[in-house]
Amino acid sequence: MTDAIVVEGLVREFKGGIRAVDGIDLHVRAGEVYGFLGPNGAGKSTTVRMLTTLLRPTAGKASVAGFDVATEAGSVRRSIGVALQDAAIDPFMTGRELLRLQATLHAIPRADGHARAEVLLDRVGLTDAADRRVGTYSGGMRRRLDLALALVHEPVVLFLDEPTTGLDPTSRVALWEEVRRLNRESGTTVFLTTQYLEEADQLAGRIGIIDGGKIVAEGTPAELKNNIGDATLMITPTDPSRIADAAAVLQQFGPAADGKPGAAAIRLSEGAEGIAAVVRALDHAAISTAAIDLHQPTLDDVFVVTTGHRLEGDASAAPGSGRGRKGRRE
Repeated sequence: MTDAIVVEGLVREFKGGIRAVDGIDLHVRAGEVYGFLGPNGAGKSTTVRMLTTLLRPTAGKASVAGFDVATEAGSVRRSIGVALQDAAIDPFMTGRELLRLQATLHAIPRADGHARAEVLLDRVGLTDAADRRVGTYSGGMRRRLDLALALVHEPVVLFLDEPTTGLDPTSRVALWEEVRRLNRESGTTVFLTTQYLEEADQLAGRIGIIDGGKIVAEGTPAELKNNIGDATLMITPTDPSRIADAAAVLQQFGPAADGKPGAAAIRLSEGAEGIAAVVRALDHAAISTAAIDLHQPTLDDVFVVTTGHRLEGDASAAPGSGRGRKGRRE
């Protein structure tokens, strides 16, 4: 199987003729982690619901793990794992009990199901808490248990819907590593929707951005960043009165760009490798600098350029930021 997910002309309309998803095409290769981003109301959750057979397409077609989502829904469900952001987990059962129950629901023989539960408890770091009621688990522990539940039947494709929303930075990084290990060791295809651009940058080999029900950008994180332009170099002179002089020197190296107050800025196509020549030119002009800042394009820049929005809920979500809030679901 070359492509784990194939989507062609997929459409979903709601009452009133509203097209939440408007003829999108997607090809997710087997074994890759694919990040799916979009502003609130863009159509990403509707797309995931169709791919996981929770919602029937209005038009177009889609296959997951080689099965048509409309005509072979049962086979799709047996081939996928789904960890939803708002999944309901019985707080009165233990982690071990829930995993064994999940194995039973997937018709896994009792002995095999019990063994699988132990393997997954160890994999997600919940062995010591296996016999505690889930109601006593922290948010990070619940998300790791949710991931384990989605993996009981060894799915070909795993859908993760905002897996780290609301987690502290340490729990977020731990879950990132678990997703990496899962993908690396078992080759599971991961379809990741997230509110955090840093999460997509860290985990996804390719990223699709949806806006207004249409795919507006797709590629590797590096490709998407490179497509929106060069790095921005900002020079802050020690003497504020020499900003104009600094700007004149910088014009030799690239076109002017927007910069922060008190700084002159250009687009520098050479990136970091071009800084040395700029510094030499400034020294020759006797312009001393208080700060030299090089801003490489980020996924946030890509998102703004392609959608006109900043991703609601994102803090760039770098570990340690502790920021970011959940936005409205579409």
